Amino acid sequence: MAVNFTDLMEVDLGKLETAVTDWKKTVDSLKTLAEDARTGMQAKSDKARWAGVNATVTREFITKTTKEVSDLHTEANSIYQVLDDGHRELVSLQKQLQTAVSHDATQLGVRVEDIGGGKVRCFFPHVRGDTDERTQEQLDSRQNLENRINDILSHADEIDASVARALAKSHGNDAHNAGHSTYESLNDAEVERALELARKGDKMSDAELTELNRLLRFNSREKDGEFATEFYQGLGGPEKALQFYAEMSIDGTDADATKTRLNEVRDLQKVMGYTLANATDPDHKQHLSSSWNSEFRRLGTQQIGWQPGQMNKPYGYQVLGGLLRYGNYDARFLTPIAEHITQLHKEDPYRFLMNKPAGSPDIYGFNPSGKLGTGNDPLNSVLEALGHSPEASEKFFTQTPTAYNEDGTVKTGGHLGFDSYLDLFTDKDFEWTIDTNDTNVLADEDKTKRALGFGPEALGHALEAATTGRPYDSDAAADAIKHTEARAHLVNQIVDKFGEHPELLRHNENGDLESEETGPLYALRGSLGDITAEYMGDFQRAMYKEDPNSDLFPTFGAAANLDTGHAARFLGAVGQDPGAYAAITSAQQAYTSDLVDHVINGDSQSTASLDGRVAAAVSPGATIAGIMSDARADAIYDYHAASDKEFNEAAADKQKWVNRILGMGIEKVGERVPVLGAPLEWASEDIQESVMKSIEQDTVVDAEREAGEQYASGRDASLDSAKAAVDRALINNQRVNADTADDLVRAARTAAGQAHESGAQWNSESDGS
Repeated sequence: MAVNFTDLMEVDLGKLETAVTDWKKTVDSLKTLAEDARTGMQAKSDKARWAGVNATVTREFITKTTKEVSDLHTEANSIYQVLDDGHRELVSLQKQLQTAVSHDATQLGVRVEDIGGGKVRCFFPHVRGDTDERTQEQLDSRQNLENRINDILSHADEIDASVARALAKSHGNDAHNAGHSTYESLNDAEVERALELARKGDKMSDAELTELNRLLRFNSREKDGEFATEFYQGLGGPEKALQFYAEMSIDGTDADATKTRLNEVRDLQKVMGYTLANATDPDHKQHLSSSWNSEFRRLGTQQIGWQPGQMNKPYGYQVLGGLLRYGNYDARFLTPIAEHITQLHKEDPYRFLMNKPAGSPDIYGFNPSGKLGTGNDPLNSVLEALGHSPEASEKFFTQTPTAYNEDGTVKTGGHLGFDSYLDLFTDKDFEWTIDTNDTNVLADEDKTKRALGFGPEALGHALEAATTGRPYDSDAAADAIKHTEARAHLVNQIVDKFGEHPELLRHNENGDLESEETGPLYALRGSLGDITAEYMGDFQRAMYKEDPNSDLFPTFGAAANLDTGHAARFLGAVGQDPGAYAAITSAQQAYTSDLVDHVINGDSQSTASLDGRVAAAVSPGATIAGIMSDARADAIYDYHAASDKEFNEAAADKQKWVNRILGMGIEKVGERVPVLGAPLEWASEDIQESVMKSIEQDTVVDAEREAGEQYASGRDASLDSAKAAVDRALINNQRVNADTADDLVRAARTAAGQAHESGAQWNSESDGS
């Protein structure tokens, strides 16, 4: 029976604490008794010269009694340790639940309803006169809260079940014999059960696989790495671990597998990945030895079988790749593996595709998630792993490459033929593969194009993690991380690379410009858009060659020092992607609004006119807006790569950049502007609304384009955005009178209009359209 919401909210854990205390006293007493028995009657018995019946019966009785007392102490200690750990974890979970309900739910204005089965439903109660309309952010927050509470309940249920099972095994259900399973902690019992289930392999029932997943999910990220390390050690070593995962992934993705089984195997892929990341982190108190790393590399090019007489065996890297796709891996573990796989791919792009099970469903393979390929090509998998592992990705792209032999050992004095992995992946001759099992994939042009984008998209994720310091799909509300010199320099290299060769990012599969072929890397533009948003200060600096020491256009950490021409061409190519366009537009308007606020409300010793300084603040952002307008028009009318609808719909998914950009500048403005909950909440909502209106305005119809007025709407949107930035900055300013406010708005609009036209023309001339 599952632990319900009401159970955990209302249970008196003080009674369990009392039981823990009583068992501790029992353990201490039995320890004394066992020591007395060992040093007392047992010692005397051993020294005595027994004869006759006493030599056998009495001596044996004393020995047995001493052992039973010792076993009682061991059993009592096992019970105490399990109860103590269980109590501490349940107390923590109860506090988390009570905080979620009394604080978080109240703040959000939702109610929590117990629907049984260990689940709750969170909902907005109807208030008379209320329209019941909610923003997407409110709906997302409600769902996140519901998921969090249900996760707490599921964890509590796992603790309850594990404690009950451990107590039963400790006691052994034998009233006349002490000393059965013993545990030094609840963790020991959980590892034991997880391995007990894993040893059943694909013979596990769906319920047992669900139980294993739950054990791994709630224990895989413990800070000391104890559970994760003991689990993988218990599997029997690197090869046994790969065999187990291979067996389960094939079982769950087989054509005969039920949807339930597939979903459970997908969950297993994630939790085993998280567990491996924890177990291989050398900084944890307990971790796998470095030999696991070298052994995984050795096994990478070896075939792995798990059934007697198995014919078609996958390579180790194909199996390991499925696990690496989930988890934030330490660079000392992941970076060498990523380098080895990349070098193997360069040498022979089809090395790992010769044994793919052609004709099987696309879902069949070692990547049950189905995201970015079926897992036949480990390059896609390891790039996705780098996308979740920022430190490893940063080192992969910024440090001098290390050459590896086929067996994964370092090749001393080896020459790779390239200077960096960025250079390698952006070489026009680099060959990306089609990671799908479909026999007829080459006959299906759309499927081929989509599959060829898997690798570049994963590359984009890796670059995003390397340049931002966060996993590419991290929580949108997470704080930004200051840019290091290495990350900023990598951004500089990326912008130079694609600024010089924007054709690599071109998407012209259906366009009218027949002479311009689609580039191989257009699928990573979404990530490049996120990188641009993250480095918006650097891009705004580049538009008018701002002084590197600028206070008005701050960077977030180390400066990328972008080349103006390269930055403009880069923006023009990247902005043709709807998601990238929306991310850049959101970040640009948030950053520009922050600049205007700083000019109007900040301290300055400048003797220049305020309206001139406001105009200077809005111009770089408006120039970027002009480039975005032209890029959007190019994508829709020249390349037919997207529609207005797609550009508009992408905006809702990119609102995170408003909060993140404002968060970057919170040290500068936080003390002046009232902060309500999230950083600058009132300003964030206003800017988000402004961004949505701006993106929806920035459209072109055929008649306007033919008349040469394709940027009129985008220009109007830029003017409105500039005005909104000034209005926003003046909300709490009592020093600026109405006439001055009008002049500031006028200056901002004029500068924005001119800069927008300049940006649009700049991009139009650079792309030749």
